[in-house]
Amino acid sequence: MIKSKLKNRNLSQEDVFNFSELFKLMKPRVMSLVIFTCAVGLLMAPNIISTKDAIVGIILVSIGAGAAGALNMWYESDLDALMSRTCLRPIPTGKVNKNQALVFGIALSFFSVIALDFFANRLSASLLLFTILFYVFVYTIWLKRKTPQNIVIGGAAGALPPVIGWTIATNTFSLEPLTFFLIIFFWTPSHFWALSLYKSDDYKKAKIPMLPLTNGIESTKLNIFIYSLIMVPVIMMPYAIDFVGLIFLIPSLILTFYYNFLCFELYNFKINKFSAKKAKSIFGYSILYLFLIFVLFLIDKIL
Repeated sequence: MIKSKLKNRNLSQEDVFNFSELFKLMKPRVMSLVIFTCAVGLLMAPNIISTKDAIVGIILVSIGAGAAGALNMWYESDLDALMSRTCLRPIPTGKVNKNQALVFGIALSFFSVIALDFFANRLSASLLLFTILFYVFVYTIWLKRKTPQNIVIGGAAGALPPVIGWTIATNTFSLEPLTFFLIIFFWTPSHFWALSLYKSDDYKKAKIPMLPLTNGIESTKLNIFIYSLIMVPVIMMPYAIDFVGLIFLIPSLILTFYYNFLCFELYNFKINKFSAKKAKSIFGYSILYLFLIFVLFLIDKIL
């Protein structure tokens, strides 16, 4: 009897442990960004929905994003095992097997899309389904191992959560949520290429054609700087269409100009060489930058 109780207790602890590892498959850090940007998109919408519907909608979008992350880890487990940045993920460490990850990702995908269709609307569910399919099939399976433009094109998936948030509240699409999409879409390349500079050895081991490996350091630095400059007109677009006011525009431009400065410093370093410290500072600042831009959307609406 005692042995049976101990056995049941061990199984219970193991189940909890497995659940925590399955949760890691959902890329919690990415999910936190999805939750935040989706919430901003929903709160910026002109329609007001109930708190319960808003929370349920955001959770379901997050689950959909987690499903895409799990399927990404399922497909890329061989690459993850080779890279120092990803080698401790659940599948390479053997804490979750590939079949479990595949079933988990597919189940979450179906659940999130069907539930969002039921609790919100067909447009939101369709966009969530498109996001999952695009991230898994277009970015993960097709682009990532074939072209250095993987991040540029694949960035569309990460740019859709605030648009879905908007559609949860409005069941429509317009120019306003397009500005959310464009901000994240054009922010993504400089963010990830800065990472790829100081993690190029990892990408080389995994044979992923990131820009520093295919086009060289100088071209990567130039592209990072160019994409940072593109952020200036993109950041001005919400103001141009009268979606936000000066409360958003002025501080967001200041944040963008500083981003331009950091990227120019990286570009202006020695030819065909880069400062790892500057690349890391760009990567770190870019995360803070995007967060603050979306905070400014909310502040502008409140004030």
